Amino acid sequence: MACEKAIVGMSGGVDSSVAAWLLKEQGFEVVGLFMKNWEDDDTDEYCTSRQDLIDAVSVADCIGIDIEAVNFSTEYRERVFQNFLAEYRAGRTPNPDVLCNAEIKFKAFLDHALNLGADWIATGHYARIRRLDDNPRGGAGCELLKAADAGKDQSYFLYRLNQAQLAKTLFPLGTWLKRDVRRLARELGLPNHAKRDSTGICFIGERPFREFLMRYLPTSPGPMQTLEGRLVGTHQGLMYYTIGQRQGLGIGGPGEPWYVVAKDLERNCLLVAQGHDHPALFRDRLLGASASWIAGSVPRAGQTYTAKTRYRQLDAPCALARVDSETCELRFDQPQRAITPGQSVVLYEGDVCLGGSIIC
Repeated sequence: MACEKAIVGMSGGVDSSVAAWLLKEQGFEVVGLFMKNWEDDDTDEYCTSRQDLIDAVSVADCIGIDIEAVNFSTEYRERVFQNFLAEYRAGRTPNPDVLCNAEIKFKAFLDHALNLGADWIATGHYARIRRLDDNPRGGAGCELLKAADAGKDQSYFLYRLNQAQLAKTLFPLGTWLKRDVRRLARELGLPNHAKRDSTGICFIGERPFREFLMRYLPTSPGPMQTLEGRLVGTHQGLMYYTIGQRQGLGIGGPGEPWYVVAKDLERNCLLVAQGHDHPALFRDRLLGASASWIAGSVPRAGQTYTAKTRYRQLDAPCALARVDSETCELRFDQPQRAITPGQSVVLYEGDVCLGGSIIC
């Protein structure tokens, strides 16, 4: 009987490299696939795609698997980047990694892999999938769970996946700790075992964020005011700032540092206040739109859950005050800092990711 074929998205990083090796050790027929998703400035100092491809090919040769490269830059621009610009233009702060997973890594990549005869796709994400014959929450039989390594768990970025995508996906690193992945890569002699993890938004890399955004969204200066209406500076455009931001405001003077607390789109006014824990930075409720319930069923209103309003955040206890297939209202036990329109709020029941929505 032929072994099952798993096509692994290989980025050139340590995680996807070890994921590919683990699947081969488990008896899968493994093929690597390198995705090129951005090419607008492929030659400048911030783009690492060529080196990443070299690293991925070197790893594939080391562990003895075939690898191919595919260009999804057109799909990325149409499905992810245009949304990214539209959200910033509207004064919100989107998370393109969430949309990239749903539209590129688990849609364009999945479709391509199935056309190549794959039984499964796999990535180096830190998350787990539990396959159930009888899902206790209703819907189909796949649950997305947090990873064993709480510090590396990436279920937050995966909440927009659907049951069909989960059913064809493997996360080989879901039960692994990051330090053990690094150790194994070193022991295997993988050429990228010491490679630094990528950070930030993939198409921006390490470059100054505002500098990148100004290429696509022209400046639109306006007043920077306190909540009492006192003018303290001028902003370059509301799209260049996010709730809770401290750096880059250019406000001097005595007292505590200044933070962005709100945007007045009608007046093109950026509202700021002093102090990391200023009351204006905290909210005990939020509304979400464009909901995506990964379990295949809508969670129950009136129940208590936990939620994250950003990736690097501890789970916050909350009540689901109102919910349907498209929207939700959450009320937190403790006010949350810098809840930001455009970001995602992701709902959990224990280790199970139920889905989430875009904060509005």
